This record gives sequence, C-alpha cells and structure tokens, in this order.
Amino acid sequence: MILVGKNNKQNDYLTNKLARNQELWFHVKDLPGSHVVIQSTEPDETSIQEAAMIAAYYSKARLSGSVPVDATLVKNVKKPNGSKPGYVIYDNQTTYFTTPDEDTVLKLREA
Repeated sequence: MILVGKNNKQNDYLTNKLARNQELWFHVKDLPGSHVVIQSTEPDETSIQEAAMIAAYYSKARLSGSVPVDATLVKNVKKPNGSKPGYVIYDNQTTYFTTPDEDTVLKLREA
C-alpha cells in the first residue's frame, strides 16, 4: 500500500508516527510536496515507480516533465528539533526521475 500526506500535518504524522524504519519514503527533490511511503519492506519496481510519480504529482513540480524524486528508508528521515510540521532532512537517498501523469495517479487512488 502507498500512503500520501497531502499537507504539512499529514506529512508529519505519516513520516514520524505511521511509517516504519525499513519502509521506503519519497519526496520531490528540493521543492515543497507530499511525503509518500510504501508500506512494504520489499517493494517491487512498479510500486517504486508509482510512489515516485505520486510524490511528483503532489508537489510544486506537478506540471513538469522528468521530475527528480528522492527515496530513502524512513530511518534516514529526521525532523530537526523545533522545525515546523512536515519539515524533514534526509540522507542516503536514491533519486528517481518521473513525469507526473494525472490519469495514472487518479487510477492508483481508486485502486
């Protein structure tokens, strides 16, 4: 299952409370956007590509092509003390490039 935070409070809850350390976390690179988590410790390539597309779609890069999306394990995502909801820093990421497609994202939402 792929989970998406659609605002800063949902992002905060998803990343810091709901997600487990060995799950993959996604976020569009260097822009505001949704936190996306795959609830699986061994996601397949299709799930990874879908999560990257969802992260790109629910970001400021929605209308762009070839959007860079970072993915890392949840255990590599940290919320600095005193930072506002939804703000995190992370490391050990892999960057995927995807083009957001509204039809695909809406079909995934219905599934």
